Amino acid sequence: MKNVPEIISVLKRTYPDAKIALNFEDTWQLLVAVVLSAQCTDVRVNMVTPPLFKKYPHVKDFANCDIEDLEKMIYSTGFYKNKTKNIKAAAEMVVGDFGGKVPSTMEELLEIPGVARKTANVILHSGFGRCEGVVVDTHVIRLSGKFKWVPRKYVESKNAVKIEQELMKLVSKKDWGKLSHLLIFHGRNTCIARRPKCKECPLSQICPSSEV
Repeated sequence: MKNVPEIISVLKRTYPDAKIALNFEDTWQLLVAVVLSAQCTDVRVNMVTPPLFKKYPHVKDFANCDIEDLEKMIYSTGFYKNKTKNIKAAAEMVVGDFGGKVPSTMEELLEIPGVARKTANVILHSGFGRCEGVVVDTHVIRLSGKFKWVPRKYVESKNAVKIEQELMKLVSKKDWGKLSHLLIFHGRNTCIARRPKCKECPLSQICPSSEV
């Protein structure tokens, strides 16, 4: 038995304030922040975005920005050249094809440069309050394996697509959006990759990987 509803219920009680850690004021800023967060910490992204959004307050400003200037401003987030290319191209598409507004459907979001399904899921849930899937990041992959929610082969291969499909079958749709935040909080605070705090874990009696 996977104990999915029970585990989610405990996590909700343990982390009632679990939500996205990135700071943003609108859906365009959210898109930029999520693109910057790839292979980078949320803390670092939140340090970079205030001056970035002050200099380029609107999507049209990003569409018209100087490439080298943008590269310098986001340099510390890593992979800055590719991120710069995607952000500028995304801005140009949002302005040119979507009237300056970030679209609110999965299909349209996936047309935007730099936006894959994970990013689209984040934007839909945190930006529009919609759930069309589950955000699958490293914490979600690891804890889905710990809880035996998905086959080991998907965890070992880090197959985000298969893992998302499995989670969408197991988890009630009303919890799809919240799930990743709960698992991220739990992964950062208790079920730490190299040193899980099983003795302190509120899931110690129901987690199949508990060392207690």
